[in-house]
Amino acid sequence: MTNITTRATRLLDRAPPSIFIRPFGICLQCRRRLSTSSTSPRNIHHRVTYSPLRLPSAIYHRTYSSSSQNPTTKRIQNYYDLFPHSLPSGPPPKGPFHIDTRQLRQEYLQLQSGAHPDRHPSSDRIKAEAMSTYINEAYKILQSPLLRAQYLLSLRGVDTAEDETAKTDDPELLTLVLEIREEMEEAKSEGDLIGLKKENDERIEMGVREIGNALEKDDLEKAKMETIKLRYWVNVKESLEAWEEGKEIVMHH
Repeated sequence: MTNITTRATRLLDRAPPSIFIRPFGICLQCRRRLSTSSTSPRNIHHRVTYSPLRLPSAIYHRTYSSSSQNPTTKRIQNYYDLFPHSLPSGPPPKGPFHIDTRQLRQEYLQLQSGAHPDRHPSSDRIKAEAMSTYINEAYKILQSPLLRAQYLLSLRGVDTAEDETAKTDDPELLTLVLEIREEMEEAKSEGDLIGLKKENDERIEMGVREIGNALEKDDLEKAKMETIKLRYWVNVKESLEAWEEGKEIVMHH
């Protein structure tokens, strides 16, 4: 990801002013321990999380159609504007939070095909490469419910990715995270984790629904809290998937 962002930045240094791209944020600083009690986990570290920065203003760039060599100019204000067929209503609250990821991928592939540098004259290839990178990052954000929620909140000035205070003080959630970690430490095989994975997937599904409902009602405070919670469950999911017998459990937050 760092290489992609660096490459995009270098390309844009040489690109015409008609295109603009902002790279992902750098990394989160390590947050405080989940608790100051004696039961606090000793192996909770910070993770590098990339999040899109808010576009400072409306921008213009060329959007290429895979069925035509003639580019059309379109005003792009956010990632949703790149996918008019998949996301015709735009972001919440006007449009739904849920996205048909299959349809999104089809439109993404069409966009990438049209923006491929080989389809354009050499004078436009730098711009096409930068556009291709921008499309990639937009797709990565939109296909992930967590990254999508963080992005949508960032558009409204609410930072849940890099804000040091964006954490939960919910004692039940923090206690449950610790209990999951203990069960992972006691597991002898992947079979022992089946129940934990199923329960956590249900938490993620419920969290995504809550975020969608909140954003569609324009309840930013509720959406923020649910997004922070979802980040914990997504990190638990990653830890469960990375589990190996005898391997130290490092729970991210």
